[in-house]
Amino acid sequence: MNKMNNNLMHVAIIMDGNGRWAKKNGMPIAFGHKQGAEVARKIIIASLKMKIPYLTLYTFSSENRNRHEDEVRDLMDLLRIYLSNELPMLIEYGIKVKVIGNRFMLPGDICNLIDECENKTKMNTALNLQIAIGYGGREEILNAQKRLCRDIISGKIKEQEITEVNFSNYLYTAGIPDPDLLIRTSGECRVSNFLLWQIAYTELYFSKVLWPDFNRTHFSRAVNNFYKRERRYGLSK
Repeated sequence: MNKMNNNLMHVAIIMDGNGRWAKKNGMPIAFGHKQGAEVARKIIIASLKMKIPYLTLYTFSSENRNRHEDEVRDLMDLLRIYLSNELPMLIEYGIKVKVIGNRFMLPGDICNLIDECENKTKMNTALNLQIAIGYGGREEILNAQKRLCRDIISGKIKEQEITEVNFSNYLYTAGIPDPDLLIRTSGECRVSNFLLWQIAYTELYFSKVLWPDFNRTHFSRAVNNFYKRERRYGLSK
């Protein structure tokens, strides 16, 4: 496969390092998350300019609910502000928003804000933005399996008809292409329960930069690195 034929349709990002950045700069953790949200906005705009059709941001994992109560509360408050304040920008730039994850763990008012963002941007086509909130990859696969079992029992689908393709339709990301590139910041080299089914053949890029310091230059570097790779999808040369 020619390296230059790599088609970058979908970038996923694990935005890691807000807490460490805040500690490094003598700031409260909440300030680190706030700076991280500002960076997310810049990367969304950069993706638009680079004409990347799909962008998925890992915002709040299902495991994050086990963090200190004050940090979880601050994250929820920031999420409220972000969803409210950024909606005009999302509409202006033609960005379609979809939130993936377990919404049952979120406060009701945040679920209402999510519904509003999704409904008011559903016809947009410039960029498909997935925001992973209350998300866990194992939980996603388990929930998909439960839904599939219910459909088998009801006769909606037969066991012998199950394929990787139609199983994917039971995931949060149904209808969204698998990521071509997964970026993780902060120097950690693991995927942390993120899009476990979807990243089977995704190219991984690990940056040592803490997320609040991540900028368009770093983002472009990751994208350029992707285009230099040879993707074989399990095939030999």
